[in-house]
Amino acid sequence: MPIEITPIGHIKTPYKEKFAIPRQPGLVTAAFGQIMFTQAFNSVDFIRGIEQFSHLWLVFQFHQTADKSTSPLVRPPRLGGNEKVGVFASRSTHRPNNLGISAVRLEKVSSISGQHCLIVSGMDLLDNTPIIDIKPYIPYSDSIADAAAGYAQDKPEELLAVRFSKSAQQQLTIYQHKYPHLNILIEQILSQDPRPAYHKTTTSDRLYGVALYDLNIQWRVAEHCCIVEQINQI
Repeated sequence: MPIEITPIGHIKTPYKEKFAIPRQPGLVTAAFGQIMFTQAFNSVDFIRGIEQFSHLWLVFQFHQTADKSTSPLVRPPRLGGNEKVGVFASRSTHRPNNLGISAVRLEKVSSISGQHCLIVSGMDLLDNTPIIDIKPYIPYSDSIADAAAGYAQDKPEELLAVRFSKSAQQQLTIYQHKYPHLNILIEQILSQDPRPAYHKTTTSDRLYGVALYDLNIQWRVAEHCCIVEQINQI
């Protein structure tokens, strides 16, 4: 039988597009977000005691792929985008019910003008992602020391050094007041080389762009170094 699910809220994040979102939570610690509750769940009773936990599980919907068909086979980026595995053996965004889970750090609980909000960090979620449920992260049961993770056993290495051009450094000082962690956020995202897997095997001076907050970050890769060329307002 079909199951009807109602989101309890949505999350505001710096990520305005799928490109360059870290492939797992916790890889970009400088990414901060706000979970905003809908009217039906905007009561302090729903989150009473939540500040006791340092981390939370978020159950969410991949809303941008909700209307797309699902294939039983996907190509995980960790396998270079060439080898196929079953969708249930991956964390692909293209899933039968479009649901995902993400472990995030709870920074603080906030309430402004009656709107309750959870400030979290380390998320890997697109801006305005619908939140379906929230559960506390419990270390003794949720962290399994001897767990095997096959092709995703090891944390991705930070392959790229990141530096800012003189122009980007000047622009960074302008936006740093509004976004205090902007330089760290850019460095953590780009150091993981968010280029498509098939671009990493070719030599190119191609200029890429990624939308963070209301900014367009333009960058290129040269000799294992990511160079931020421009930071412009969208």
